[in-house]
Amino acid sequence: MLEEFKTFLLRGNILDLSIGVIIGSALTAVVKALSVGLIMPLVNLFMFKIDLSALTYTFGKVSFKFGLVLQALISFIITGFVLFMIVKAVNKFFRKQAPEEAVVQNVELETLQEIRDLLKNK
Repeated sequence: MLEEFKTFLLRGNILDLSIGVIIGSALTAVVKALSVGLIMPLVNLFMFKIDLSALTYTFGKVSFKFGLVLQALISFIITGFVLFMIVKAVNKFFRKQAPEEAVVQNVELETLQEIRDLLKNK
């Protein structure tokens, strides 16, 4: 049973997923710092120095902190944009390699077609 558990944990998908979660956590910390330290002050500059995290709506004895939600949404949009730029850069890098691979496949296809034609002639 211990050996099965070890095999399960060391499978590629589990390791890739755990690395992704760790990197995602680190990226979240960076994006949160970017959002709180740079983006929100810029937003507040154009909104007459209103601190979004302090925006609340009080209904009776209950206080709704919708400013925190707005700040989280802005952080989410920034995170999405950063991930979009990373994926776009990676895709651009791998697109350059794709045509070479297509040429190799075309050569292989032509070779296989020649072999087929030779076999038909015999």
